[in-house]
Amino acid sequence: MPATPRSPRSDTVDAQLGVAETLCEQRGRRLTPIRRKVLELLLRHGRSLKAYELLDAMRAVHPGAAPPTVYRALDFLMDEGLIHRLDAVNAWSACHDAGGAPHDLLVVCTGCGAVAEVSDPAMSRQLAERVAQTGYALATHETEIRALCPQCQKKQPADAAHHHHHH
Repeated sequence: MPATPRSPRSDTVDAQLGVAETLCEQRGRRLTPIRRKVLELLLRHGRSLKAYELLDAMRAVHPGAAPPTVYRALDFLMDEGLIHRLDAVNAWSACHDAGGAPHDLLVVCTGCGAVAEVSDPAMSRQLAERVAQTGYALATHETEIRALCPQCQKKQPADAAHHHHHH
């Protein structure tokens, strides 16, 4: 199955928004219309979005949307585990199975911002143990892996893949 930035079907998005609302209700948190809209935009795009892209998309619906409003919504959604903050591409993406198992590995395409969510508890445990040997502790339970998706790999000239080898 190719990981193309796909626009998910509306019924899938509605189902995911339903899950998000239920999760928030169970925790006594409120998925306000603005928070819901930000989540919906991320779900619909099927790839990560930068803050200004989100703001533009929000303004198409809520002309008065201000950056702090969007950032507060993003903070809330992140706290609730409904979205991921991707430092690799300086963007946010929706968590596509917020009600399911936590993913510990996020494979982020540095070319287009597409994200694959991977759950590998054994590998994450090894990573945490290895980090602990340095005296450090992992700051989050998610590890971002910078990668290139199949589409972006095709776009790259063949010789670009070999620039890591020293002659």
